Amino acid sequence: MRSQIPRPVQTLIWLFAAFFLMTSMASSQSLSVQPLNLLGSIPPADWEAYRSRFVEDNGRVVDTANGNISHSEGQGYGLLLALAAADRRSFEQIWNFTFTELLIRDDGLAAWKWDPAGKPRVTDRNNATDGDLLIAYALAKAGAAWQEPRYTTAAQKLAKAIGKSTFSRSGRSLVLLPGAHGFGAGDRPDGPVVNLSYWVFETFPVLAALAPEYEWNRVWRDGVMLLQQATSGRIRLPADWLSLQNGLQPQPADGFPPEFGYNSLRIPLYLLRAGMTDMEWLRALKQRWSAENEGVAVVNVMTGQVREQLTDQGYAILPAALACALDGTPVPEPLKTFEPSLYYPSTLYLLAKSLLGEKYPQCV
Repeated sequence: MRSQIPRPVQTLIWLFAAFFLMTSMASSQSLSVQPLNLLGSIPPADWEAYRSRFVEDNGRVVDTANGNISHSEGQGYGLLLALAAADRRSFEQIWNFTFTELLIRDDGLAAWKWDPAGKPRVTDRNNATDGDLLIAYALAKAGAAWQEPRYTTAAQKLAKAIGKSTFSRSGRSLVLLPGAHGFGAGDRPDGPVVNLSYWVFETFPVLAALAPEYEWNRVWRDGVMLLQQATSGRIRLPADWLSLQNGLQPQPADGFPPEFGYNSLRIPLYLLRAGMTDMEWLRALKQRWSAENEGVAVVNVMTGQVREQLTDQGYAILPAALACALDGTPVPEPLKTFEPSLYYPSTLYLLAKSLLGEKYPQCV
């Protein structure tokens, strides 16, 4: 009769096997990021269509599907897109609003939420780390492109604040907390909680040069490893919000829908923008997002059930960008003309189009 292995020993064996598998996967993954030039990668007409709809004259970027609030993510995207459009005047306006209205925290990070109906207007002073990354990165790139040391100095200050307040250890990993407060192991029973779409991979080498005392490459590498772990199950999609409690396999975090949703659908775009096209998961996602399958959708990662299919042009360009980068497939004609709708899909569209225009002009 075959002897039974005790369950605690089975668990330990599984954990060690998973650790060594993921370590080898991470070490085989190229740790290089291919930098983007950005400047001039968006046609002026496309930027004007976006700017006139979503950017106020005072530099406030408006989230039109979210009560017309502004947030640090939107300000960061606005800076990045203004730079890509070579619109220095708009860049300065967006930066002025960001600096005066959001950079009000003592730790140097940006408050994430600004509500025109709120009193005070900043209704949540916690930061959103992806917004901080985007703002710092755009400032650093603009400082270099326009030889403006004021932008570079601000980028360095923010990069140091990100490293100091949002890098956190989780078992053997060094992770990026979504905010300085509320997500750590001491803040939640299932903490730390992370959001893999907050790893804006292209920003890491730029900010590492400005704040080299922090382990940017380690956070970058461990983010890749977490993504590989979170996409290794049957459904092969990461939940937007993941618990890393006790350093175990990432699981959907408590209090959030267990969904691959509006956050995580940015992950493949961020990988492509960083030149990280050799990740096998991208090919699996390309197949899933194809017209023959479910397309871009909000999916329950536990059951695989589709809750919502996303057909806006800004979402449809994501599988087109994947097909272009991985196989050289031309972008379909209907997606070549920008038709802005809501803030978020319109932003994704221009981020994708900026990438395609700079790195894959043969597709567009």
